[in-house]
Amino acid sequence: MTEVFKQVPLYRFLYFCNEVNLDRVVLDCGAGGEAPPLSLFSEFGYSTFGIECDIKQVKRAAEFAKAKDQELNIMQGDMRKLPFGDQTMSFVYSYNSVFHMTKGEVELSIAEMKRVLKPGGLLFVNFLTTRDFRCGQGVKVGDNQYEQFDDDLPVIHSYYEEGEPDPLFSDMDTLYKEDRVLERIYQGDKIRQGFVDYILQKN
Repeated sequence: MTEVFKQVPLYRFLYFCNEVNLDRVVLDCGAGGEAPPLSLFSEFGYSTFGIECDIKQVKRAAEFAKAKDQELNIMQGDMRKLPFGDQTMSFVYSYNSVFHMTKGEVELSIAEMKRVLKPGGLLFVNFLTTRDFRCGQGVKVGDNQYEQFDDDLPVIHSYYEEGEPDPLFSDMDTLYKEDRVLERIYQGDKIRQGFVDYILQKN
């Protein structure tokens, strides 16, 4: 049975990846959880690797992979210091993960993703925007950076103004960019979320 993953923008990224003539090797930065989307790439014949800071989420992903009889190669680690050599990955993505740190740490993580990416390889990354309903809530730790609670645990959330992440990718070609605002029902309340998605190619 084919799994349907809720990370819809990654289907678009997979489409772009399939059009690039590079070895099918992909890295997920923020890869854990009970339904890791690396499984989607595995189904399409990709060799997969994942980095996840939370050991509990690594274990959940391992249970999923075992049930699906897949080798996803998700390990505990830090996207600010990736344990991979230069230019070893054809494709790298971070979905709903990189903004759970300060903007300074985001820059370090993006630099690491670009370092391990092969020339011609693709990067997908998305950011929270200031149009998100939670922007401004919690303890302020920097410019549009707040400590907020997710599942009763304090987590940093960094929010970006329109165009603010663009300089992080000045050395790459932007293949796709989408500024999204969506409204949905969450735990009985109507919420508004703001994201900006990037698909970029390394020169």
